[in-house]
Amino acid sequence: MGTATTPAVAEDTIRQQQWHLEAMHASEMWKVTKGQGVTVAVIDSGFKLDHPDLEGQFLPGKDFSGSPGGVGTFADGHGTGMSSLIAGTGKGNAGTGALGLAPGVKILPLKINTGKVESLVSTDFLDQIGQAVNYAVDQDAKVINISQGIGAVTAFPADVAKFNGVIAAARGKGVLIFAAVGNEAEKGNPVEYPGALPGVVGVGASDRNATVTAESERGPQVVFVAPGMDMIAACTSSTGYCKSHGTSDSTAMVSASAALVWSLHPDWTGNQILRVLINTAGKANDGSGRNDLIGYGAVRPRIALTDPGDPGPANVSPLPADVATPSAALSPAASAPASVSAAPTPAESPTDVAVAPPSAQPKADGASGSSITLPIVAGVVAGLVLLAGAVFAVVWRRRKPVVQPAVHVPPLPPPPPSYQPPVPPEENPYAR
Repeated sequence: MGTATTPAVAEDTIRQQQWHLEAMHASEMWKVTKGQGVTVAVIDSGFKLDHPDLEGQFLPGKDFSGSPGGVGTFADGHGTGMSSLIAGTGKGNAGTGALGLAPGVKILPLKINTGKVESLVSTDFLDQIGQAVNYAVDQDAKVINISQGIGAVTAFPADVAKFNGVIAAARGKGVLIFAAVGNEAEKGNPVEYPGALPGVVGVGASDRNATVTAESERGPQVVFVAPGMDMIAACTSSTGYCKSHGTSDSTAMVSASAALVWSLHPDWTGNQILRVLINTAGKANDGSGRNDLIGYGAVRPRIALTDPGDPGPANVSPLPADVATPSAALSPAASAPASVSAAPTPAESPTDVAVAPPSAQPKADGASGSSITLPIVAGVVAGLVLLAGAVFAVVWRRRKPVVQPAVHVPPLPPPPPSYQPPVPPEENPYAR
């Protein structure tokens, strides 16, 4: 890993490159709410608690990783980045740092072993996340963000059953749990969990043209898509800011969206928050209610805030009970690419707003399902974290490893032409 010192980031660069804030009309939403009064638990790899953009945003957290150092130590910047995308204040970089979509929320930092420190097997991973979920519920977190995932080639029914019990208990208390569906659509589209388990809301990624990214996984576990390309957030690089992509980032966007709506409607239940997000999502341009590519559509918190409609019954989930099952997640057939032409379920909303088919995206260099993080004005270092459990034969898939620069590049170059879709969508879901 390179450790070269890089020049300071230009003061106006970070905000200008946070395209998702403009696309999602963040400044308009913040006139109504910034997420005050809502706690979002972030289950991740550790946190830079003193990052200028996150000072004052963290509640006392807890370390479940078993590694030394506590919640404020980190093997990479992933947890810091996810926290920044949700609740960054922009106070860093002389007041022009990275803003989160819901800068008024508080972050409950919960550290787990993500495979960067010591060994990792699926039992440890699911158990640590389960402990963190239980703790988050006890601390009154309304939203839990899990920008992590693991795929197993061997089934562990007992581990999955135990974890499902934890998820069910959390949902029974009204907590919403969002998790990344994974970044390996081009590598067999393997189902990963917890994003594919019942009670967890799976999130895929789209780019600035409202096009689902090629790496974003498909399947019945996808409930929403959200911005997850060319994302700028606080991190642990020498400059303090990184550029990234992946379903990790998208998950943070949906968690922040739920927090914004919950802040404005504190008396609503998790079911009602989720139903409103579904009903106001930007639908596919084919008029379908949902499909395995975009789920129910692109999350649009501004519409959920300004025109939420009927939130529906408080104690009824808007998701079908069989949206994803452990057996499906662990079956060999689940490794096949999901068909985006599968018959959609009935529409939740009459609003039809275009979401384009996936564009031809460049693969993450040297990574299997990993998104790439580029420290700003720093070098490009491709990373791959691939750990095989000696007993359980588990493949660990990190979403977005944060790495240090190796060579100097111009600050935040525009994406190459291959990042653009061959045919633009008929209508951008964030235009309304």
